[in-house]
Amino acid sequence: MTERVTGTPGRRTLLGAAVLGTAALGLTGTAAQAAERGRGGSGSGHGSLRDLPVPTVIGHRGASGYRPEHTLGSYQLALDLGAHIVEQDLVPTKDGHLVCRHENDITGTTDVADHPEFAGRRTTKTIDGVSYTGWFTEDFTLAELKTLRATERIPGNRPDNTLYDGRWTVPTFEEVLRWADREGRKRGKPVWLYVETKHPTYFRSLGLGLEEPLARLLRRYGRDRRTSPLILQSFEPGSIQRLARLVDTPRVVLLSGPTSRPWDFVESGDPRTVADLIKPAGLKWIASYAQGIGPTLDLIIPKDASGRLTRPTTLVKDAHARGLRLHPYTLRNENSFLPADFRRGTDPNAYGDVFGAYAAYFATGIDGIFTDHPDTALLAAADFNGR
Repeated sequence: MTERVTGTPGRRTLLGAAVLGTAALGLTGTAAQAAERGRGGSGSGHGSLRDLPVPTVIGHRGASGYRPEHTLGSYQLALDLGAHIVEQDLVPTKDGHLVCRHENDITGTTDVADHPEFAGRRTTKTIDGVSYTGWFTEDFTLAELKTLRATERIPGNRPDNTLYDGRWTVPTFEEVLRWADREGRKRGKPVWLYVETKHPTYFRSLGLGLEEPLARLLRRYGRDRRTSPLILQSFEPGSIQRLARLVDTPRVVLLSGPTSRPWDFVESGDPRTVADLIKPAGLKWIASYAQGIGPTLDLIIPKDASGRLTRPTTLVKDAHARGLRLHPYTLRNENSFLPADFRRGTDPNAYGDVFGAYAAYFATGIDGIFTDHPDTALLAAADFNGR
C-alpha cells in the first residue's frame, strides 16, 4: 500500500466514510438537505436545475477515482457515494449506437489490444486536428464492442483501480438510461445524468451524427423536457445549438483554455476563441441557447508559472449576470492533479490538501464542480455550506 501523507485522509478512509451515508459524513442540517435534494429519481420523473444543491457535486465519468471510468460500476458507486449528478461521455459505434467512453480511442480504456481478432483494426486517425494511433469505437459494431472489457485509463496514478479491470463491459447510453430509471424508482427520486457529445463535428463527417440519436433516446425515456433530470454538454457550441432545436433538456457549453477554439469554429472559420466566449458578449450569446457553462478550473482561478493559484477572474460574476450556471472541471484528490499550493509530500499519486482546494474554488461562487471523488467533494461542500 502506498504511504499517504500524515494527517491527510487516505483513499479508503474517504471512501469508507462516504458509504456510511450523509449522517456519517457530517452532512447535517442544511447541507444534508441540499445533498439529498439533488440526488435524482425515476428516469421519467421531473427535476429542475433550481432543485440542485449548490455546490452541485458531479461524478466525473462516475466515481472514476475509485473504479474504471464510464462503467456501470463507476456510475453506481458515484450514485451510492451521494453524487448529485453522474456524467456520461458519448461516442458512436459503427452501426450507430451511442456508447459511454471518454474518447472514441479505446486503446487505453479496454482490453482491445488483447484481442487478436481485432489486431487489424489498429489504425491512425486525425481527430479535431490531433493524430491518434489505436482502436476506435466507430470501427466496431456494438456486438463486437461488447466482447471487450473495460480497464483503468491511468493505472500509473490509480493502481488500486486495476483490481476492477475486466469486470465491466462498455455500456451503451440506453443501458445507462435504464439503469437510471431503475435506481430512480428504487430511491424515489430522479437520478440526474450529465451527458456530453464528444467530437460531434468529426462524427457527423462520418455520417454518425450524435445529436439526432441522442435526442431520440431522450424522448424515448422522457428526458427531453426543460424539467428533465439531465444536462447536455459539449465543447462544440454548434452541437448544443443543434440539440436545442431537438429537445428542451437543459444545456451547457464546455470551455477549454482561453486560446483554444471549439472545433466546430475551426471547421466553419469562426475566429472566436474561448477568451472571446467568456467576455460579456460571448456569455450573452451562449445564454441565448444554453443554461450554463462548464469552464476549466483555470478559467475560474488561473495558475502562475509555478502552478499555484492566483486571483480569481470575473467569470463567475459575469456568467451569473447573464443567468448562466457554472460547473467547472475537474478536481481530483491526487497531488499530480492539484494546484501546487495544495500538494502535500513528494508522491504525485498521494492525496494532497484537496479540501483546501475545494474551499478556494467554492469561495468563488461556482454552482457545482466535476470530481473524480464524489465523497470528498460532498465533505468539502458540507464544510462550505456549514460556515
